[in-house]
Parts: sequence; C-alpha cells; structure tokens
Amino acid sequence: MRSLIIVKTCILFQLLLIGSLPAHAQLTIDVIGGGASQIPITVVPLGKEQRYEQKISEIVSADLRRSGLFRLGSLGSKRPFPTQAKEVDYGYWRSEGAQNLVIGDVVARPGGKVEVRFRMFDVSSRQQELGFSFLVDVRELRATAHKISDLIYEKLTGDAGVFSTKICYVVKRNKTFELQIADADGYNPQVVHRYDEPIISPQWSPDGTRVAYVSFEKRKAIIYVLNVFDGRRTVLADFSGSNSAPAWSPDGKRLAVTLTKDGVSQLYLINADGRGVRRLTYSQSIDTEPNFSPDGRYLLFTSDRAGSPQIYRMRVDGRGEPRRMTFEGRYNVTARHSADGKSFVFIHRNQGRFNVAIQDIATRQVQILTAGRLDQSPTFAPNGKMILYASEIKGRGILAAVSSDGRVKQRITAQDGDIREPAWGPLMNNRRKESLE
Repeated sequence: MRSLIIVKTCILFQLLLIGSLPAHAQLTIDVIGGGASQIPITVVPLGKEQRYEQKISEIVSADLRRSGLFRLGSLGSKRPFPTQAKEVDYGYWRSEGAQNLVIGDVVARPGGKVEVRFRMFDVSSRQQELGFSFLVDVRELRATAHKISDLIYEKLTGDAGVFSTKICYVVKRNKTFELQIADADGYNPQVVHRYDEPIISPQWSPDGTRVAYVSFEKRKAIIYVLNVFDGRRTVLADFSGSNSAPAWSPDGKRLAVTLTKDGVSQLYLINADGRGVRRLTYSQSIDTEPNFSPDGRYLLFTSDRAGSPQIYRMRVDGRGEPRRMTFEGRYNVTARHSADGKSFVFIHRNQGRFNVAIQDIATRQVQILTAGRLDQSPTFAPNGKMILYASEIKGRGILAAVSSDGRVKQRITAQDGDIREPAWGPLMNNRRKESLE
C-alpha cells in the first residue's frame, strides 16, 4: 500500500488584490454527451466535511461528472461512510458496483487550518491507488477539492487534470465590457478590468501570472499586459495604426502580435517588456492571429494571401516560406496548437455556419467538432483534451466546450450578459510534497 502523502498547498490565483471590483455569480455548466466508455467511480462524503460550506466530495464528484469521462456510483445504504482504509468493506462496495472508491475526512487544525485527507482504492484488487493530505486554510477548500480531482483524473486516465486551472473571458453588459477570470468550473469569477469600449483577444502567459489583451479604451486597438496578482497594467504595443492578436511564446519572453504600423496587418515579434520589435511577415496581404507551437519553433497564423482567409504555418526564425495548412473551404481562421503540437483547432465555415474544427498537422485530416451557427475563439485546455470556445443561443453570447474527439460537449452560461473571447489558462505546478510514513 502506498504511503499517505501530505501536501502543503500554496493556492495560486487568489486575486485578492484585484478583488475590489465586484464579482458576479458563477457560470453554469451543462454537460451534453459523454465519453465512449466512462470510468466508474464512487466518491463518498468525507468525514466532518458537513461542517464546512465547501463540501469536498460534492465538488470532486461535480468535476469528474463534468469531464464526461466518469460515471458516478451509488453511495449505497450502509452508514457511516468509511474515512480510513481499515473501515472499507470491499465486499459491500463490490456488491454496490463500485470499482474505484474515494474516501477521506476533513480535520480541524490549529491556526484556522484544516487537513483534508483522501484515499482512492481499487475495490477489485483491494489496493490503495492514491493517498494524499492537504493542509490548507478553510477558504482554500474548493481549490483543494479541484486538486484532488486532478489527481484522480490523472491516475485513472493517464492525462493531466485541468480542474485547478483558470479561464478568462469577456462579458458584455449593455455598453460595458468586463475582462473576467474564473475557476475552470465557472466559480469565483472576478472582474479584473472594466471599460465602456471593447476588450478582445485575452491570452494567458505560460506561467499564468499575466494576461495580454486588446483594449479600445483610447479609441484604437492597444495591447496591454495585466498582472493578475496585483492588477497592474502595462502597455505592450501602442504603435500607429492597430495593435492586436497577442500570442505568448512558450517561454513567456516574447509575444507574436499583429501590427499595421507599416501599412498592412503583418506579424511581428515583441519582447514581453514591449521592446525589441521585429517584423516576421512581408506580404501585401492581411496576416494575423499568430499562435506559437509548443516547442516555440513555429507559428500558425491566418492570411488571405491566397484570396480567402486560410491557416498558414511558418518558422519563427523566418527561414523558408510560410506553408498553407488548410484547403477545405474558403474560410478557415483562428488556429490554436494542441498541447502536443500534433494538431490544431480552428474556425471553419461549414455550409454557412462557423464551426470549431480540428486538423492533424501530419495527415491534414479535418474533423468538424461543433454545429453552432456562429462559433468563435477556440482555446485548448492545457492537457489538450477539451476545447473552450464562444458561441451563441438565441442571439445571446455563451461559452461552450467540446472534447478533442467531439464526444463530450458542455454549454457554459452566465445569469446575464454576453460571454465571448475565452482563453484557458495553463497548468500550475505549485504543490510541495512530504512523505508521511
């Protein structure tokens, strides 16, 4: 049996310093469809979790259910629920159809801390598969539950979990635009910038500490970089003409941007401090919407150099000519690399509709993933398994998500306002582990 591990967490993205702007009600996520074969898992209430507003077992269950890859099992009729390994009745849980069983407890500690302990067992083999303990503040219980979900997801699927990640997006209410950051499940939304002129194209830095975006608050497109910890903004690009479509390099040291300072929309590299501008494309066409490959060697971008908007790929070092990547249809835009760099997602015009599609780079095989009327702004989850995008229902802007194989779909709505321009934040490795014998 594996030893229990204690994890002293440092919960990132508290947004305390920029939380003075009012938060709004969380987004609502509805799951439509599921994976081809769902993994059975039973998550029982943790001991003493009812004392706290945030119930760990409920949040973990919601996370796993929302992924579309898990089937939540019955809690059965036997009480009390087990909280320790020696209390697990494997015969009983096997009779209830449980295959993976999650148990644990929440223990109050001095100084306003709580210790969240959980274990996961394979009921058939009677073996512990996971065992972790988190020492956290009470206000961090929800974030701790997401970390537990990540650990379970990774153990049972082999892929990194993204329940602890953040998303950002733009909400339009009447004539006001708000840049918001929320947990991946739509909870804890925070307004980090608000203005009565459009905000577009938010993009996370690779370390998750900054968001680059375009604001029209000075009646022209200017690229800003916002520090999500303290709310400080700096101007990245304010050249003559338009400054748009920021995209971070994987190392966070540079961004690719679209500028019109030399007459027509072209791609440029710029250091993260706004210095060292270098032109990348030299065409008489519109080149825009750059996106770095995970290894930082290539850019995907949109260009109309062939007479209609298509996706192209070029080397960042400028060697060779850009290579056209899309050939199906006359409208393909907004390409974003997958986490492994083997495919990209984009918007494809399909029989008068604008839908999210995915294309394999090597084979050029294309799969259309959505069926909305006006789908926009696709962004990969950092594990590459889900794609978040903007869509609409009855003329109202919403967010939606689809798995990279098209099987799992989610619809994400707000109580009021139009939601648009989503960007999924990076994975954050911020756990310190100490073995507990």
